[in-house]
Amino acid sequence: MKEVLVGITPKKAKKFLNLAMGNRHGLIAGATGTGKTVTLQSLAERFSKAGISIFAADVKGDLSGIALPGGNNPKIEKILTPIEAKPIPWAGCPTIFWDLYGEKGHPLRTTLTEMGPLLLGRLLNANVIQQGIIDIAFKAADDEGLLLLDLKDFTALLNWMSDNAETLRRQYGNVSKSSIGAIQRGLLSLSEAGGNQFFGEPALQLRDLIKLDESGKGYINILDATKLINDPRLYSTFLLWLLSELFEQLPELGEVDKPKLIFFFDEAHLLFNSAPKILLDKIEQMVRLIRSKGVGVYFVTQTPLDVPETILGQLGNRIQHALRAFTPKDQKAVKTAAQTFRQNPAVDSEKLIMELGVGEALVSFLDADGIPSMVEEVQIVPPLSRIGTITAEERTTLIKHSPLYGVYDTTLERESAYEIISKRTLARQQEQHIPTENNDNTEPTKSSRSPKPRVSTTQVLIKNTTKVLTSRIGQQIMRGILGSIFGGKK
Repeated sequence: MKEVLVGITPKKAKKFLNLAMGNRHGLIAGATGTGKTVTLQSLAERFSKAGISIFAADVKGDLSGIALPGGNNPKIEKILTPIEAKPIPWAGCPTIFWDLYGEKGHPLRTTLTEMGPLLLGRLLNANVIQQGIIDIAFKAADDEGLLLLDLKDFTALLNWMSDNAETLRRQYGNVSKSSIGAIQRGLLSLSEAGGNQFFGEPALQLRDLIKLDESGKGYINILDATKLINDPRLYSTFLLWLLSELFEQLPELGEVDKPKLIFFFDEAHLLFNSAPKILLDKIEQMVRLIRSKGVGVYFVTQTPLDVPETILGQLGNRIQHALRAFTPKDQKAVKTAAQTFRQNPAVDSEKLIMELGVGEALVSFLDADGIPSMVEEVQIVPPLSRIGTITAEERTTLIKHSPLYGVYDTTLERESAYEIISKRTLARQQEQHIPTENNDNTEPTKSSRSPKPRVSTTQVLIKNTTKVLTSRIGQQIMRGILGSIFGGKK
């Protein structure tokens, strides 16, 4: 298979996307309710059939139906009947469900070491000074041999840095305790938002995202984001981390007949909102180079204005659903969307964008030579899988039959920064004879239950005399005595 069917023109011509150009990235845009999710599902389904793995976030919960056969929808049957075999081969796709919270899919985790200081700083909404402290923390952890796996590791590391601020300052620069306190407060908020579930082990192995079933179809990895989307920063940073891991770990493939993985980034505007320039530069570089790893990135959002121009220019495959021009900003978005296409004399793009019905779109794909085709109006071909959500029982059954069932479901604990720092602190206290804090309810130790040694009368006299001499009156008496001995001034 060299191409996948995407849509049908008004003249009943078929519009295909060339698989060799599938890793040149793409954009699916359109107003709410115009059909973006169904388009994403249809594309994912046809890529999977071509032997390409998929990763997509399910923001509203209605992408889960891709796992089960469709049917019983007269409107969809009317579109599919002229182009599919009879009867229509309704079918679901091999699907693996993931969930950062472990509720609606396999738990999806990473470690702080793999996340790195830059993305952790974005998660914590760190300012420049706080980002510097986070950078120092990661460097100090490397130098001290401290493994950062989860949030309690990083909290223990920050406490250690606060206690050793003067020593660290000479080696790494100023370590402000107030900045450390601000980062700790950010960690608390991150923990309450689900960071405790996200950071830890077993960490995700990328090979588990790029799998084929027995028939050669690519697995579709669905991340349930119905809860995650409530924290846009965690949602977008997680997906960005996953992209960066793919970029760093996958081998160079060069030009390929088809991608190994297609990555759909839904609600893409969240990725770019308030992102610092250093992060935007990283995203641009990654999008530009990751195609050579056999990965295609498809941004799903409302308007092309949501994507920075430097990245928008690298998205070769475009699907534009309807936009509404109620405000000056909307009108600008319509004009921008029309101008991003290679113009077709037979199509008034700017006018059509506002007149498209649900499931209709303007499309332009790269041909075999990498040249954008002229824009055309099409009816997007519906998926053969179910459109909409699945039941909780259906989801549970699918998860239990997943090839990864039981692999990520049990949390692992191994020695890391928290345990190492705790041991070092205890050893230092014992060496310096520093008493550890005891709870009143704690049972006394064997030594504390031993009878106290008897004290002689002479020892009591010396002890009481010492107390007198160290008191204010005693000090005055001693000054008088010493003054008379050494002949103090009168």
